[in-house]
Amino acid sequence: MSNLAYEDHGGEDDGDAAALRSVRPVPRISIQSFCETEAVASAVERAGQDRRMLKTHLKVHMGGLSTALEFYQTAPTPNLIILESRNEPKDLMGSLQQLSEYCDPATKVIVVGHYNDVGLYRDLMRAGISEYMVAPVTMTDIINVIAGIFIDPEAAPMGNSIAFVGAKGGVGSSTIAHNIAWSISTLFKSEVVVADLDLAFGTANINFDQDPPQGMAEAVFAPDRVDEVYLDRLLTQCAEHLSLLAAPSTLDRTYDFDSDAFSQIIDTAQRSAPVLILDLPHVWTGWARQILTRADEVVITATPELANLRNAKTMIDMLKKLRPNDAPPKLILNQVGMPKRPEISPKEFADPLGIDPLAVIPFDPQLFGKAGNSGRMIGETDAKSPITQQLSEIARILTGRGEIKARKSRSFGGLLGRLKRKK
Repeated sequence: MSNLAYEDHGGEDDGDAAALRSVRPVPRISIQSFCETEAVASAVERAGQDRRMLKTHLKVHMGGLSTALEFYQTAPTPNLIILESRNEPKDLMGSLQQLSEYCDPATKVIVVGHYNDVGLYRDLMRAGISEYMVAPVTMTDIINVIAGIFIDPEAAPMGNSIAFVGAKGGVGSSTIAHNIAWSISTLFKSEVVVADLDLAFGTANINFDQDPPQGMAEAVFAPDRVDEVYLDRLLTQCAEHLSLLAAPSTLDRTYDFDSDAFSQIIDTAQRSAPVLILDLPHVWTGWARQILTRADEVVITATPELANLRNAKTMIDMLKKLRPNDAPPKLILNQVGMPKRPEISPKEFADPLGIDPLAVIPFDPQLFGKAGNSGRMIGETDAKSPITQQLSEIARILTGRGEIKARKSRSFGGLLGRLKRKK
């Protein structure tokens, strides 16, 4: 058991995404919690469901210290024990002394008590307790304390990961992702890595006019080799501050992966650059769900049609469940104003989703076609285009350098009813 400085916990909003935005994922550890009250048990369970705790193995028991003492007489102790106790300070210290006889020396212990007593805190720290928290505690408190114990403060900061996915195939999600990556690298002179995760049909190499001999396939099929040095060898330099981990875009093999297949690559890439752009294909697999759950930001691109609206709503609803402590996904409406195509207006599209589009990008086949056919970005093709300015503003918002205008209250109109009738 080891020491950490005491902090006064409690009183934060459980759903405050800002309080957890800078918290890095907790490493793969085992956690067992022994609680006396439903309130603390619920906070611990909610913490275990957060994307930052996905690698951990957490089990919650009811019964407090007495149950823990009985349990560990015959079971090994995990990496972390969370103990809630309503005992008075003297009794609490005695029970913890008994528990220490069964604890592995490397096991960390967090105590959640009901006495705000400085003397008790000092005694606990001398006894080797990692942290003492005073109830009531929130899910945010739990995650922050666990992260503080198991994440090295001296470690290099993790880059920000932004996942782009289309509500439907062919909506331009990849094109938007590549142009946003270029805009971030150009506007802020910040290193950006683009990871093309559509191994069979990825277009990043075409859009950036590159023909790399190796890239994502080499990384995903040899995960044990992936570190910063190996990843650097696989990256292709596309611009001064922009690198690409390209997809092979070949069909000489199938690309069926486990849920964690890309985890090592993403973790390594985040240590290599401040911004990681994840270009996902329109699929719903275990690995795609895992990446969308773990990403710092998710951007869904859609065109103004009914199937796109249905898919966007399904995806947004699911991601809100998978990421309950994060801001909702961002939405980009693309190819708006296509001649002779019946379209849903941006307002009607946004109403059933409950979120405003981050941007509404007009249909401009000449500009996008010219850029795509020449292997250049929109900003390189026409720096003065209003679409270039839109892409720059999206880049600012996604990197925290811009603001989204507040959404006015709207009623969820008849379009949602149309969706329900079509099911």
